[in-house]
Amino acid sequence: MILNKRLSALALLCLLPVSVLARDLTIGVTMDHFDDNFQTILRQAMQKRINDVGSVKGQFEDAKGDSAQQLQQVESFIGQGVDAIIVTPTDTQAMKPIVARAKSAGIPLVFVNRRPEVPLPDGMAYVGSDPRLAGKMQMEALAKQMNGKGNVFILMGNLSGEDTRERTKGVEEVAATLPGIKILDKQTALFFRKEANDVTTNWLLTGQKIDAIVANNDEMAIGAILALGQMKKKDVLVAGIDGTPDALQFIRQGNLNLTVFQDASGQGNGAVDAAISLLKGQKVEKQTFIPYQLITHDNYQQFAQRNTR
Repeated sequence: MILNKRLSALALLCLLPVSVLARDLTIGVTMDHFDDNFQTILRQAMQKRINDVGSVKGQFEDAKGDSAQQLQQVESFIGQGVDAIIVTPTDTQAMKPIVARAKSAGIPLVFVNRRPEVPLPDGMAYVGSDPRLAGKMQMEALAKQMNGKGNVFILMGNLSGEDTRERTKGVEEVAATLPGIKILDKQTALFFRKEANDVTTNWLLTGQKIDAIVANNDEMAIGAILALGQMKKKDVLVAGIDGTPDALQFIRQGNLNLTVFQDASGQGNGAVDAAISLLKGQKVEKQTFIPYQLITHDNYQQFAQRNTR
């Protein structure tokens, strides 16, 4: 298996133009948050893929959730003469300047994990998953566990992100088809555990009946679980998205009811491969969707070696 991967990587390099092969390639990567659990796994997947390809270097930068800083990092990459750029957007609505800079410089640009809300010209691509589908899968599975009735509260990620809005829409679309399911509130917790803990605690203090909490990612689901534990609430179902190692532990313990596996390795490998293919002048699909999978207590062990850090 390892030999096949190395041969595949070598084949990729052999197809590059001679002018490019004369030196090591450099891919500049700017990500929304290094300390985000899933993005840490994604970053490590991209680094591993870059290492496996060989003759390729990766320069990783943390935008710390700041769109202006992310734009500056892209401009710095261009100034340094990188061969390709990979971006995990801080704000999917603020990618137009980055697209314009890369297009003007003639540098291949790949967005990964979060889909930019701007048309992509030739020489650019998106590799990730369909966020609305994740929300639908999440709510459909949770509704079955709720026997089709109960009050749902939604923990949303960063409101500037297309993934937040689409995952939430997916949840809402499924709930709208189920008369017994009521969404009573939705609030942002910015994709973080602590913020989700705070929001959930506030919900509990209102005295409203909470039957289930749907979170746009695992970190917020875990924050909700911790808040429920602190308030000694044991009858609330919780669902997440990502399938991180921490989430699998909470599923194993019986505290997290389900999550939707988002394939960090598939996205990371796909982004690096797309960047290299664009460098070769090959046609790359504008959007490549990596499939999701549902994780419950019945099958979580199958995912123990995936999305590992």
